[in-house]
Amino acid sequence: MKKTLNKIALSLIFISSQAAAAVEPQTIPVAKSANDYQLELVAKGIQIPWGMVWLNDTELLVTDRSGQLRMIKEGKLLDKPIEGVPEVHAERQGGLLDIEIDPNYAKNGWIYFSYSGFEGEEKGSNTSIMRARLKDMKLVDKQLIFDGFPNTKPSFHFGSRIEFDKEGYLYFSIGDRGNRDVHPQRLDHDAGKIHRINADGTIPDSNPFAKQKDARKSIYSYGHRNPQGMAMHPLTGEIWTHEHGPRGGDEINIIKPGLNYGWPVITYGINYNGTKITDETTRAGMQQPDWVWVPSIAPSGMEFITSDKYPQWQGHLVVGAMKFAHLVLVELDGNKVVGHSKLFEGAGRVRSIATHPNGDLYLGIDGSGIYKVVPKAK
Repeated sequence: MKKTLNKIALSLIFISSQAAAAVEPQTIPVAKSANDYQLELVAKGIQIPWGMVWLNDTELLVTDRSGQLRMIKEGKLLDKPIEGVPEVHAERQGGLLDIEIDPNYAKNGWIYFSYSGFEGEEKGSNTSIMRARLKDMKLVDKQLIFDGFPNTKPSFHFGSRIEFDKEGYLYFSIGDRGNRDVHPQRLDHDAGKIHRINADGTIPDSNPFAKQKDARKSIYSYGHRNPQGMAMHPLTGEIWTHEHGPRGGDEINIIKPGLNYGWPVITYGINYNGTKITDETTRAGMQQPDWVWVPSIAPSGMEFITSDKYPQWQGHLVVGAMKFAHLVLVELDGNKVVGHSKLFEGAGRVRSIATHPNGDLYLGIDGSGIYKVVPKAK
């Protein structure tokens, strides 16, 4: 048994969405182009840059997990944080988390952000979603549009990436809140789920559980551990996520309505102390991941590369690998993950990724700063 676990821990397993067959990972040639690029420091002073979003060509909003919302304007971090941020549970993995703008931001000015909030009648906290407008460096017109139920005391596994799709629906993730045996498989709890709501917080009638009694109507998929990456595929419009496994078993999933992604009934990971969680990696009625990392890379942030500024990476996916302090280039063939490679080894814990309107790629690195990916001088 020990030899088997050691063998698993030293390999990277690719899992087809149709079968659980393992193959050797590919070292993909597009990664060699990393030698053509370098990281250029834009700004320091944000300790945990959990989320980033461009408001326009010159203004970048960055969430600091400690609870501050910061602005980088014309390449400089402004001295004062933005006022009006709600109270957050800034402990361990909790705090001010992801941030996104409305698809019609230029007209309506709505900014959306997720955080570990104290709203709700139960003790503890859960993931909340708020929208607001920005005026004179202050959040105004604040509206709480989602309040995770129930609140719980653990201060980890909040999720929580947010993303709009092409139809204007808002998706977001909530982790299992550290109680895998209770939340992920229960449809009357919000934790361990991907949710979908309208931009104003109302529930779409087309949600898979919108008419099911005793189910939380915002749930779009369930059986998730702790998804901290989410992005819309630029061509198909599908929502892709990745999530932290336990010890091993980080996953990439293409999210489908109403499906059960298995946690903790099935997993390719084990407990942190080396013991089994389950003997099952597959079960009828539970979705297989589209990719699995063993050992874990601690993924965070997720971005499809659409810009022709990075021609060798265009059409592929990048993911932060916090555990190994680099960026991961995930090669795609349509909707199929076919390989991965390392970029910018030793860069640090890549927490967040954002694309400037002109196509430049920006990375938020824990304890280090905000960086832009630029060509090396020749």
